[in-house]
Amino acid sequence: MTYPADRNERSAGQGGDGAEGERVVVNDRRRIDPVTGEVRQPADAPVADGPDGSVRAADGEPARGAADAASAELAAQLDERTADLQRVSAEYANYRRRVDRDRESVLVGARVQFVGDLLTVLDDVDRAEQHGDLTGPFKAVADKLTAVVQKLGLEAFGLEGEPFDPSVHEAVQHEAATAPGPTVTVVSSVLRRGYRIADRVLRPAMVMVADRPDDGTAAAESEGPADGGPSGKHRLVE
Repeated sequence: MTYPADRNERSAGQGGDGAEGERVVVNDRRRIDPVTGEVRQPADAPVADGPDGSVRAADGEPARGAADAASAELAAQLDERTADLQRVSAEYANYRRRVDRDRESVLVGARVQFVGDLLTVLDDVDRAEQHGDLTGPFKAVADKLTAVVQKLGLEAFGLEGEPFDPSVHEAVQHEAATAPGPTVTVVSSVLRRGYRIADRVLRPAMVMVADRPDDGTAAAESEGPADGGPSGKHRLVE
């Protein structure tokens, strides 16, 4: 089959007098090769003819510029997403700690409010114990009440002989030292027990204090005996 391009090329190559004229070249830009029927590739399209299977451009050099740019963009996106994930994780961890702290504060506040209304009842139980009236059914009820408030975290403090601490003791009388030398102020008598829940002092202990010679015994008593016996803290009802 003869194509028009071929006829034009032959006719343009010969003159009217048989002499060879100027040769005209016609570029065939058809996408389908008329002989093989295959799709033709553009002359400047990259081809995978590298020895290692890499893509090479029409001039034979590897086409790596676009691949490197795409890889750098993906790496930047990965770094950005990683930073976002770390920031969100840190914010969530802080949020959980804040929620747990607020929840614990609310629970302690509720216990303080409930137990605070029972302090006068506990004072009556203490006075009954001091006068020897805490017996029989009354003692059974007092023991149950003590168990309930201890379960809520209530702790009594204030013992004779412990060092005076103005943050938890309310001194109503002070007996000054008569002998010269270094002294330490200790609790000489407890008029009313103090109570705390966790780190909250519901009521300071009302005490009488006195100056005693500083021989180091007060500090040892405040730390408690070495065998693990009772220290400055004691039961609500003894």
